[in-house]
Amino acid sequence: MLLSWLVRAAPAALLLVGVNASPVADHRKRASLDDFIKTQTEISLKGVLANIGPDGSKAGGVPAGIVVASPSRSNPDYWYTWTRDAALTYKALVERLIAGDTSLKQKIDDYVTAQAYLQGVSNPSGGPDTGGLGEPKFNVDRTAFTGAWGRPQRDGPALRATALTIYANWLIQNGGATQAKNTVWPVIAKDLAYVVKYWNQTGFDLWEEVNGSSYFTIAASHRALVEGVALATKLGQQCTGCAEAAPQVLCFAQSFWTGSYIDSNINVNDGRTGKDVNSIISSIHTFDPNANCTDATFQPCSARALANHKAVADSFRSIYGVNKGIAQGRAVGIGRYSEDVYYNGNPWYLATLAAAEQLYSAIYQWDKQGSITVNSVSLPFFRDILPSISVGTYQKGSSTYASILSAVKTYGDDFIAVVQKYTPANGALAEQFDRNNGSPLSAADLTWSYAAFLTATERRAGVVSPTWDEPSNNVPPKACTGTPACNTKTTFNVRATTTFGENIYVTGQLTQLGNWSPADAKPLSASKYTNSDPLWFAEIELPAGTVFEYKYIRKTANGQVVWESDPNRRFTTAVGCGSTATVNDTWR
Repeated sequence: MLLSWLVRAAPAALLLVGVNASPVADHRKRASLDDFIKTQTEISLKGVLANIGPDGSKAGGVPAGIVVASPSRSNPDYWYTWTRDAALTYKALVERLIAGDTSLKQKIDDYVTAQAYLQGVSNPSGGPDTGGLGEPKFNVDRTAFTGAWGRPQRDGPALRATALTIYANWLIQNGGATQAKNTVWPVIAKDLAYVVKYWNQTGFDLWEEVNGSSYFTIAASHRALVEGVALATKLGQQCTGCAEAAPQVLCFAQSFWTGSYIDSNINVNDGRTGKDVNSIISSIHTFDPNANCTDATFQPCSARALANHKAVADSFRSIYGVNKGIAQGRAVGIGRYSEDVYYNGNPWYLATLAAAEQLYSAIYQWDKQGSITVNSVSLPFFRDILPSISVGTYQKGSSTYASILSAVKTYGDDFIAVVQKYTPANGALAEQFDRNNGSPLSAADLTWSYAAFLTATERRAGVVSPTWDEPSNNVPPKACTGTPACNTKTTFNVRATTTFGENIYVTGQLTQLGNWSPADAKPLSASKYTNSDPLWFAEIELPAGTVFEYKYIRKTANGQVVWESDPNRRFTTAVGCGSTATVNDTWR
């Protein structure tokens, strides 16, 4: 469906980024927004393809189907392939295939082959059946990256499953059911098995910094499980545990709602408000063109998603120099989260584009359902862009409905205009733009930035992804029961000579070990300690089949914390539920 009114030329006034800018001067300096979108779309598609092996112009020597995050090899080094970035990029390419660009099919087939290979590569997160699918990135030659990193990251398998499920459904509709069943489904099935097993365990968020429960991961997991069940049925395959887990994942997702916004990371003491563009990216990923404005699944037009959009956008209004003087209700540069210190914390192109994409997706949903409801939760969002609005339901065809759609469209275009203002003349999209002067920063030619431009402007034009059957899967259970725990009992033995008043603890990257926090480290017992055998021990219940890193710490009588020397220790828990294992260490 193409909403022709969405692609009218934007008035020159919409190109204003700051309230002191001159519409006439800005119009003279820059092309119209529609002209910019047309030109930048072509550049962005080429930018994506340039970073994909084997024939991408900036991916020389990279195997077929491997997506390089960025050609940048230093300051920062992004010459890796991230499971998350690749999946979101290929989701965008599959959507373009569905829209008619069949030249992309071979690229997508290459991606299927490459991901099937990577699923079998043992890595620091584990083996193919012991958590290895949660490894966030690999070397571009498809070997394991073994350096220190925030791992595991549990969003990658769910995102890859979604991208490939959309493709498999297209194959079924276009005479490729055999390929879908024999080639694509086995990759999807492994990812869904991972999601079923690990969705209720903590991991690192999409920014690779916080180890806890990430809203983005949970939202992506719910969608992947729902559409995975439907695809398995079409292909006559089994998706063991998927149908049972999906509603429980949705139930848990409700825990992130604070009453006015999504706290993007919970079950972690990160010192942040939780206002994070993670949540806006979640909303556009789980957007279903057939959905109503459902709060539970955080649909783009839902009251919760709109309130969250305002909360996240407002959190950046006063902290960036490029946003200075921009009035409430006008678009600003959007970063990851206000407390960000990476490269001193700046707006990101993909984050600013995500803010626009949510608004365009909401417009599509309102237009399809034929009404807009403003309630007490969403009222502050609407009043920013239409001060006279009040609580109520406004039907399509009414003047108020038209005013709301026009205001939201203007607001969405305003975010694109921010990106336009800080995009260099050659159209190259880096990762970030400087918070004070708007110059491109960090990784050049970021694949995800280009993909985000493609999806945002497609939503603006009314081009959407197929339904994932959200309308039949949007009611969470009244009570969350999680999934049956599959744990093992691991006994930690460490020989550590201590003096009176000193105690030994173990901590590590699992929640059960305190997520590396000395305050939450698990105490060991000295009940068997002797001068000849200075044994400290503890039996701790941990998730089965999980690779993790850990260390011992010593706490002195006055509260001083002493860590044992590097490197981190590593262990893989037993695979069977209810099994036992023992580690024997000596303090270093």
